[in-house]
Amino acid sequence: MSLAITGIGSLVTNDPELGEGAIGELRDAAIVVVDGLVAWIGPGAQVPAADLAVDVEGATVIPGFVDSHTHLVFAGDRSGEFAARMAGQSYAAGGIASTVVATRAATDTDLRANVGSLVDELTRSGVTTMEIKSGYGLTVPDEQRSLEVAGGFTDETTFLGAHVLPSEYRDRPDEYVDLVCGDMLAACAPYARWIDVFCDRGAFDGEQARQILAAGQAAGLGARLHANQLQPGPGIQVAVECDAASADHCTFTTSADIDALANSNTVATLVPGAEFSTRAAYPNARDFLDAGVTVAIATDCNPGSSFTTSMAFCLAVAVRDMKMTPAEAIWSATAGGAKALRRDDVGSLRVGACADLVVLRAPSFIHLMYRPGVDLIESVWRAGELIYGRSAV
Repeated sequence: MSLAITGIGSLVTNDPELGEGAIGELRDAAIVVVDGLVAWIGPGAQVPAADLAVDVEGATVIPGFVDSHTHLVFAGDRSGEFAARMAGQSYAAGGIASTVVATRAATDTDLRANVGSLVDELTRSGVTTMEIKSGYGLTVPDEQRSLEVAGGFTDETTFLGAHVLPSEYRDRPDEYVDLVCGDMLAACAPYARWIDVFCDRGAFDGEQARQILAAGQAAGLGARLHANQLQPGPGIQVAVECDAASADHCTFTTSADIDALANSNTVATLVPGAEFSTRAAYPNARDFLDAGVTVAIATDCNPGSSFTTSMAFCLAVAVRDMKMTPAEAIWSATAGGAKALRRDDVGSLRVGACADLVVLRAPSFIHLMYRPGVDLIESVWRAGELIYGRSAV
């Protein structure tokens, strides 16, 4: 069964060989999908015949967003913490502890329902591929069940047993690191693709992060890292040394950090929602981009420091406050996110790629940032199937 999507006024492909600029923008375009993959892409006047057709009537089409950093498996509410920050209290990693208490007390059914609700919000935001971390259980059974829940929604699951020290190990950090590298990893690795560590003030230091990532890699997991969110530190260097797929946050960086990223396979994943919600200084994306660093944008959806599922909001903040151009931002939230997950089948629209796409009620992708807070998403498609919105099939 083949599907033709026609009447595309502006098509972002992220393939410079297909269109203009780094985002490969095509005008008056069409796409043909066969078995969930892009089978043809080109001028609308030349579209081959297909079994079904959808005319988007001049709308803009972009690749589905790839959200490479989320914390969706949790229970509880931290709105009071947000209000306190807005009243002047500074953000600290210790706030995670309250979510740990609530998550441990929640049933699997409750956790699954909350994740499902947030995944639905992300889908309506145009996200077609998402990573989901554990990290709010911090016991062997709670981390394992968190990953089992996450695996019901995505294949991109991340074991984050090293989120913070749980209260019962506050004075025994080495014992907790041994637990994470031992019994917890053994229980969680079958349910995870990645391992992550929060390497920062109030969490884990550089040596602990190296030990945990090495254990995860030995168990067959890919590495990623929360790095340099709260202060300058060793996180980015550790991520590069370990060939991590991504160093996330990168709020406080040095020229040496940026040089290391530029000469590595590690993506710098920026999370504008976190700086917005914590009133932290925004990282300057120009420093990364001008140095040749690969940049991704993610929502970092979590109950404490970035409780948003809107990628469009993150794009608007990245353009306004991180000094990205609209084209750089859209690339970073699609192809950049794919690179942060070391995927080449999503994040772009080209022959052979997954037919994951978003139809916008707008003449250009720029309107996602130009009209902040306005819902411009007409429909969302994953593997050529409509998963949100309306179609005229």
